[in-house]
Amino acid sequence: MEALFNWLNGIIWSNALIALCLGAGLWFTLRTRVMQVRGFAEMCRLTVTGQKSDAGVSSFQALAISMAGRMGIGNIAGVATAIAYGGPGAVFWMWVMGFLGASTSYIECTLAQIYKEKDAEGRYRGGPAYYIEKAMGLKWYAVTFAVATVIATGLLLPGVQANAIADSASNVLCGAGACDAVGGAGALKLWIGLGVAAVLALIIFGGIKRIATFAEVVVPFMALAFILMAVIVMIANAGKVPAMFADIFSSAFGAHAAFGAIIGQAIAWGVKRGIYANEAGQGTGPHAAAAAEVSHPAKQGYVQAFAIYFDTMLVCTSTAFLLLSTGMYNTFRTVTENGKDTLVEIFSGVPGLQPSEGAQFTQAAVESVLPGWGAGFVALALFFFAFTTIMAYYYMAETNLTYLAGVKKTHPLATLLLRLGIVGMVVFGAYHNAAMAWTLGDIGVGLMAWLNVIAILILQKPALIALRDYERQKKLGLDPVFDPEALGIRNAHFWKKQA
Repeated sequence: MEALFNWLNGIIWSNALIALCLGAGLWFTLRTRVMQVRGFAEMCRLTVTGQKSDAGVSSFQALAISMAGRMGIGNIAGVATAIAYGGPGAVFWMWVMGFLGASTSYIECTLAQIYKEKDAEGRYRGGPAYYIEKAMGLKWYAVTFAVATVIATGLLLPGVQANAIADSASNVLCGAGACDAVGGAGALKLWIGLGVAAVLALIIFGGIKRIATFAEVVVPFMALAFILMAVIVMIANAGKVPAMFADIFSSAFGAHAAFGAIIGQAIAWGVKRGIYANEAGQGTGPHAAAAAEVSHPAKQGYVQAFAIYFDTMLVCTSTAFLLLSTGMYNTFRTVTENGKDTLVEIFSGVPGLQPSEGAQFTQAAVESVLPGWGAGFVALALFFFAFTTIMAYYYMAETNLTYLAGVKKTHPLATLLLRLGIVGMVVFGAYHNAAMAWTLGDIGVGLMAWLNVIAILILQKPALIALRDYERQKKLGLDPVFDPEALGIRNAHFWKKQA
């Protein structure tokens, strides 16, 4: 079974998907006239404005929900994995993906706002399935995305986050003798999984409002605390910072003596983990974006573009600097002999750790500067990062379940099964091995990315029209409002009623 999943993952994450995501980001950057630079001040302003309603959440709450989905283990463990396979140069390509991904996020999230609707309970719902059906008219394509997303976010991806929580927590607790007390590391991970599942159930059974409230409080706090920790470690290793930057840029372009030979791995893993971390193009961010109460779709597009900057340029970069400035990372080169791939270490900062054990690299990095409690801090940070991501995954899965129900209210049994399924996968993921968890997660992310990026490349026009309309109204000194019929945008039924 593991060999089958690895084979499937290799097909999904071929060079074609890497090229598609990079190409789409570059194309949208050009088509939006580099809005992620021109509109940076507007992004920041809109992030802290806006109102919520009975039907929707505020722009900041929508940002917090989407950031909860973006800021998971990809920001801590995933960065370490990218460096393990691609060397320091992978960090540069993560930056490239983050910069280009901001325009991709604008497109997909603005489309989600344009084609959102109210469900049977009067709440805003939207996302790729909704805009694929309304703008493309391809119901089968929309249903395919919805089913893939329910499976990916409801079953495959939560296990990756839970596994990282269990691994990092057991790494700390076993050192304190907890493993012996409960019968070994496996038993401890199982108990951790059960505990996380219980807390998750308390929140997701409360619905979107409880998720939004929890996210807007926890997400900013956990992100800023982690960034502050990275700054402290950087200051403590200030003398190594120039060499760190030199390694990043030289290995990104194949000029580094040790890492230059793996430039292909640097690009592939930088883009791959960049997508995994910031989720631009993956189709997850639009679900939260559609839930926002705004007067113009482009407003939430701007806010979600800012989310990519915050996620990649601040949080992911903080992890990368933690690892590279302390030297607490391993990098491997893949060698193929007799048809079999073997990993050969070309840099060993933490002997014995494998690429799939990414969180432990970050723990070792902080521990090297703050011995005695660094590993515990990372375990706590990773818990909040991963837990809020699982929570956001549930919301995405529930939204697509609502889409599949159509105009009817989602059957209570279907909702219950989804909730039980994601809770069960948290326990399973916590107990299972990390390599398998990552493989399943990669399959889920890749499937959604293929379906969504192709869709938004076809459907980009309404989002670009909305951007021009927003900028025009801003120049006139107005608070922009949206009238789809005046702009020639069809099937935006919610906004047609508002106009």
